[in-house]
Amino acid sequence: MPLFRWAVVEHPAQFYSGGCRLAADVYVPDGATASDRRPGVVLCCGYTGIKDLYLNDMARRFAAAGYVALTFDYKGWGQSEGPRLRLAPYSRVEDAQAALTLLSLQPEVDAERIALYGISYGGSTAVFAAAIDRRAAAVIGVTGVGNGARWMQRVRRPWEFRELVERGERDRARQVVSGVSELVDRGEVLMHDPQSAEIAARARAAVTGAAMQVPLEMVHETIGFNPEWVVDRIAPRPALFITSDRDELVLPEESEMLHARAGEPKKLVVLRGFGHYEVFVPPAIDQVIAEAVDWLEAHFRR
Repeated sequence: MPLFRWAVVEHPAQFYSGGCRLAADVYVPDGATASDRRPGVVLCCGYTGIKDLYLNDMARRFAAAGYVALTFDYKGWGQSEGPRLRLAPYSRVEDAQAALTLLSLQPEVDAERIALYGISYGGSTAVFAAAIDRRAAAVIGVTGVGNGARWMQRVRRPWEFRELVERGERDRARQVVSGVSELVDRGEVLMHDPQSAEIAARARAAVTGAAMQVPLEMVHETIGFNPEWVVDRIAPRPALFITSDRDELVLPEESEMLHARAGEPKKLVVLRGFGHYEVFVPPAIDQVIAEAVDWLEAHFRR
C-alpha cells in the first residue's frame, strides 16, 4: 500500500484513566467508515514528552497511510489531569491500555488490528503494555529503553551514576515522608549528549507545555521499570524495534536487548547516522514510518 494515500481528518477527544481525564487527538483517513473499518495505532510519547511534540506529525503520517491514529497526554502532562510531571511508568502503561480501549470504540476502527507505537521512553511504555494486554495486536518500539538502570548507567561515568542513584534514594525517602520530590533540570536525569541537548531545547522552546524540569523521583521510577522482564510475552504477536547507530542518549543496545529477548515474529531495524531526536524528524522519520507501515501491513493483511 502506498504511503500517504489518504487525506487526514483530525479531531480532539478525551478519555479517563485511573479516574483522571486525559486529552487526546484522533487522526482518521478521510473516507474511513464503519463499513470499511481501518486498523489503528495508539502512539505513546516519550520520557518528558507531550502529544504535540513529534507525535502529532507521526500520527498524521500513519493516518495518511490508512490507519486511524490516536495520540494522548499521560496523566499530569500536557492537557491531561493528574499530579504534574510524574514519570509513573506503570501509570503510563495504564494510560496506554485506556487509550487502546478508546481507539477500539471508534466506529472506523477494526478493534482486532490495533498496534501500540512508542518513541523513546514511550517505546518502553508500548512494549510493557503490549506484553500484558493482548488487545495490542502488534507493537513498535522506536529507540525505547529495555532496562532502566542499565540505560542510565551506560550514558554516565561510574561515579556519576552512583551519585545519581544515591541522590535519588535520598529524594525517595524525603518524598515518602513529605509527599514532595525535588524538581531538577531534566538534563540531570536524562544526561543528554551535546547534540540531543541542543535539538531537544530547540524543539521544546516551540511547544507550550514541554517540561524543562522533572521530579527527582524519576530516578528510582526508572530503575524499577524494565520492559525486558516481559517482552517475551508479546509473541506470537509481532514486535518491531527501531534504533539508530548514532543514538547517544538511548544507546542502540536497549533496542537490541529488547529484540534479543522477544519471541517471533520480530524485527530489528538500525538506522544509520541519526542521533536520538533526529530519529523523530525528517528524513529519519520517513524511514521509521515506512518500516512501521510495512511491518503492520505484513501482519495485519487480511
